[in-house]
Amino acid sequence: MALKLTMIYQPVADLDRAVTFYRDTLGWDEAWRMGETTAAFKIPDSEIELMLDVATDDPHGQSGFYEVADVDAYFIERKQSVAFIVEPMDLPPIRYAAFTDPDGNVFRIYHSTDEAAEA
Repeated sequence: MALKLTMIYQPVADLDRAVTFYRDTLGWDEAWRMGETTAAFKIPDSEIELMLDVATDDPHGQSGFYEVADVDAYFIERKQSVAFIVEPMDLPPIRYAAFTDPDGNVFRIYHSTDEAAEA
């Protein structure tokens, strides 16, 4: 089952300050927002987005978000060979899990559960 890099996750302390930097200093276009703590930007000349998140309880730091066809199937297929740090869970509008490589680098996997976005 393939992993497709779609986002880079970047934890930030202050979303407004970070948005101002990426929008006004770098000139990047905002792609979407989720609530008051998360915003994403289109990385110029790339299909990959940068997701900024005020992460007060996430100890894992910067990492990639990889799209898979089915998080649960990926988990079942790989749970004996990789160290999952987050088992499959709903995090609307996605189904999400995370694992590490041998050096502790985090891979965040997901698939969309938002039927409107899939249409």
